[in-house]
Amino acid sequence: MTEVTYYTQEGLDKLKEEVHYLKTTGRQLISKAIAEARDKGDLSENAEYDAAKEAQGLHEAKISKLNHTLASARLIDESKLDASKVLALSIVKIKNLKNGATMSYQLVAETEADLKTGKISVKSPIAKGLLGKSVGDKTEIAVPAGTIEFEILEISR
Repeated sequence: MTEVTYYTQEGLDKLKEEVHYLKTTGRQLISKAIAEARDKGDLSENAEYDAAKEAQGLHEAKISKLNHTLASARLIDESKLDASKVLALSIVKIKNLKNGATMSYQLVAETEADLKTGKISVKSPIAKGLLGKSVGDKTEIAVPAGTIEFEILEISR
């Protein structure tokens, strides 16, 4: 069964751009590498040719996987989301009750996750622990370092 993944417009556009690049420029570069390796002589003993063909197989597998992801991708209309609960695409400000640190995260699809920009996957332990909660709720979340208690301070879009 196909798993539906929800995307922001920005994330969906990036996914489409990557597929387009791989199908055009990426395929041309691999085709050129195969042609150059073929020109070097005997294919039965040509490691460069074997490597280029293997790279081509991996490249086509990546295109296939991304096409599958695109086929099951759904765009979320952020204007229609309920801001009273934590959902996919919510921006959540939380407070670590143990050390008092506050942080903000946006819950996004796995392929959009980027911790540097504050975007975490909805499948991450923290996001799973926050989903469905409201402002003021406290929740204990099991993370690799142990269990941490958080309080939800704010939910926005």
